[in-house]
Amino acid sequence: MLLLRDSPKLLDLFKSLARSIPESLKVYGSIYHINHGNAFNMEVLVDTWPEYQTVIIRPQKQEMTDDKNQYINTYSIFSKEPQKLQEILENYEVINWKQILQIQGCQESLGEGIRRAAFLKSVKVKYDDALLFITKDILKFTVSNNTKLESWGETGHPEEEYGSGDPNFKFSPLDISHSGLVNDSWKLGQNEKSLLYIQRCIQTQPAYCLLGPEGHPVTWAILQPTSEMGVAYTLDGYRRRGILKQLVAHYLKFLRQKNMPFYLSVVKENEAALRFVTQFGFFEASCGWHRWTCYPQTSSLTG
Repeated sequence: MLLLRDSPKLLDLFKSLARSIPESLKVYGSIYHINHGNAFNMEVLVDTWPEYQTVIIRPQKQEMTDDKNQYINTYSIFSKEPQKLQEILENYEVINWKQILQIQGCQESLGEGIRRAAFLKSVKVKYDDALLFITKDILKFTVSNNTKLESWGETGHPEEEYGSGDPNFKFSPLDISHSGLVNDSWKLGQNEKSLLYIQRCIQTQPAYCLLGPEGHPVTWAILQPTSEMGVAYTLDGYRRRGILKQLVAHYLKFLRQKNMPFYLSVVKENEAALRFVTQFGFFEASCGWHRWTCYPQTSSLTG
């Protein structure tokens, strides 16, 4: 596997991956943020260049110091030849199988290679899937030749341009002081490691909320390092008042204006969320959202 470092190659890869959307969305969204500041210190591996078949996004080595932190030990994969993935995962040191980790992608066909490689490494795999939702924006997403590879934070904030439709609520960036509130409501979080992840997302990614009459967040959403919208929540007492709809409308307007890719996932059983996202032009993609969480069985990590 080859490590792509320089910006021109990463930009070329980004443009190329656009032709494989929606299957490439996890790596496509990750490379967008790598090209725009790389706040999570990720790196990009390809099997060959410039003609590639498999792309793997992983944290740089200095990030993966905690063997139990699956929020950071997360890999995104896209492959034009998923049947060859097992060989790559077995024979190249692209994954640290001694850690608890996540592998994410938008191709169910990645699963066989991941499971077989994990079995040979004495690693237990837990699989989760969801429906992938996109808008027409992502299908026609292009990058101009004069795209500036700058941090998203340098491009301005939506609250400078849009006011809230309800004077009782103010559209605002999430602050690091809000991280505990966000983490406590996140079903996939509610622990110290997830809190650190939330704090980092708030500090480095577009993360916004509506502040209620008392000046505290009452609904919020975060863009994750893969460009997936998530961690959205509305506090009890403020639901069924249309404020999440108000937040999402402002949020999407900002992302579109800044030409940022975005998408989201919804579990099949969450009928209310399925109805909600379609109000904003989201529709189910031709592929799904997939996650393989890996636990080394021979390690004390699982004890």
